[in-house]
Amino acid sequence: MARRAHDYDEDDVRVRPGRRGSRPRTRRRPAHEDACTGFVTAVDRGRYRCLVAGGTAGERPVTAMRARELGRKGVVVGDRVALVGDVSGAPDTLARIVRVEPRTSALRRTADDTDPFERIIVANAGRLVIVTALADPEPRPRMIDRQLVAAYDAGMEPLLCLTKADLADPAGLVAAYAPLGVPAVVTRRGGDLGELRDHLAGHTSVLVGHSGVGKSTLVNALVPDAERAVSHVNAVTGRGRHTSSSALALELPGGDGWIIDTPGVRSFGLAHVEPENVINAFEDLAAGAAERCPPHCDHFQEDCGLDGWVAEGHASRARLDSLRRLLASRDGEPDTTDTRDT
Repeated sequence: MARRAHDYDEDDVRVRPGRRGSRPRTRRRPAHEDACTGFVTAVDRGRYRCLVAGGTAGERPVTAMRARELGRKGVVVGDRVALVGDVSGAPDTLARIVRVEPRTSALRRTADDTDPFERIIVANAGRLVIVTALADPEPRPRMIDRQLVAAYDAGMEPLLCLTKADLADPAGLVAAYAPLGVPAVVTRRGGDLGELRDHLAGHTSVLVGHSGVGKSTLVNALVPDAERAVSHVNAVTGRGRHTSSSALALELPGGDGWIIDTPGVRSFGLAHVEPENVINAFEDLAAGAAERCPPHCDHFQEDCGLDGWVAEGHASRARLDSLRRLLASRDGEPDTTDTRDT
């Protein structure tokens, strides 16, 4: 006789185990309270080189990978991270990065001015060193302006480092950026770097610049055992070849700060930058913008209140002209002083 449905019991049913467990999923994640803190010094193909405090033995290098619980959160050079797993630093060991600590700053750029996806270059740096050659290759003011905008947006202090002063006079470029209050250091091949060292002491500084300006040469002089590859400028195109393929953090001799060398770039997109983040870096002009400018003023329109603010002597015309030049650079306006592509 056929059995009715309600006559079946658990012995008559075969449960086929699924691919996933039957335990309900939870958003709770391990706290990893025993995790140790590391400082990311290099990133290479999904592996992260970190420095971990080693007690009396000092800091030790540890290689790590990203843990699944990080999700899509990126890890960049300069990040402070929490590490678990094998943090001994022994050969062929691999730790896991389970947490990225809150960042004090993040230097960002986009591929171009229309790209909505921003990329964080380095984190937790306080100073942006804009390295520019005075010749071979020729300086690119528009690139300098864009990097200044990125520094102001990130809340970093900019420093202009002009290299190869033995080939050209730095006076004109120094004067062009004097109204912005940006300090400038001038170097020459084989010259003394004492002034630059003084600016870097006690800070974590990022060196940026397009290819061939001498960043790697500076790094090798500042950190003698860095052994960064050095390139030459192409005589036909006037451009340098990329010799640094990834960012690298290096400790200055005597533990007196860090420098982060970055790959040479030929473009610096600013699609992510809001004008307010730029003007707020100019306290004398920011006050006038808040008091006199109409809502959503782009500071180029006829009723911009900054012109009257300057006319009354609250700020200099040179400062306002420099600010507008930076904002024009952010908006992709052409720069007639630089005919090469960016």
